[in-house]
Amino acid sequence: MFKQIKSDIRAVFENDPAARGLFEVIFTYSGLHALWAHRVAHALFKRRWYTLARIISQISRFMTGIEIHPGAKIGNRLFIDHGMGVVIGETCEIGDDVVIYQGVTLGGTGKEKGKRHPTIGNNVVIGSGAKVLGSFTIGDNCNIGSNAVVLREVPPNSTVVGNPGKVVKQNGERIRDRLDHTNLPDPIVDMLRSMQKEIDQLRAEIEEVRGESGHKEREPEALVSSVKKE
Repeated sequence: MFKQIKSDIRAVFENDPAARGLFEVIFTYSGLHALWAHRVAHALFKRRWYTLARIISQISRFMTGIEIHPGAKIGNRLFIDHGMGVVIGETCEIGDDVVIYQGVTLGGTGKEKGKRHPTIGNNVVIGSGAKVLGSFTIGDNCNIGSNAVVLREVPPNSTVVGNPGKVVKQNGERIRDRLDHTNLPDPIVDMLRSMQKEIDQLRAEIEEVRGESGHKEREPEALVSSVKKE
């Protein structure tokens, strides 16, 4: 128990350059308080003391602004920075050495039962305001960008940004989008070009018909003039 507490405190010093001293960290870091309250609530939850576990969880939520369901499984050295507005669902599983910033939601997508919250791997950083929703896995060593909305599995060693979240970097290499955003297709321009092409074809056909009719009109005139000469 004391070994785990020391590990949690060490995680604060490793991830927050603003941490100045042990006394300050123990008494002023709400993320640390929420984590310790969760460890107690989770122990009670596993013993099926559900109501007492939820009471502790709600008190912690009121005091810290961080809501962690007592059923969630959290690994070692989780660091919740600032923490206000963080929500972690009941069936969520978090690995070791994870960093979570304020406003993050690790939640579900509906009223389904069973495993409905994400599984977060080791050494994952989740930026402020990000939403990870659903029962899937975020691989080890991933970075989830601020305000990203992740709705499907993310492979290890990836960086995800955007809404909906897209993998933009994996294993140190940038993943190029197949769509060239600097030369996006314009449907109106494409339609006008198609219409102009059809108009040009019709003009060519009309000119061809006119040419044939004019040739036929000249043939009788030529025949009459030849008869007169004879």
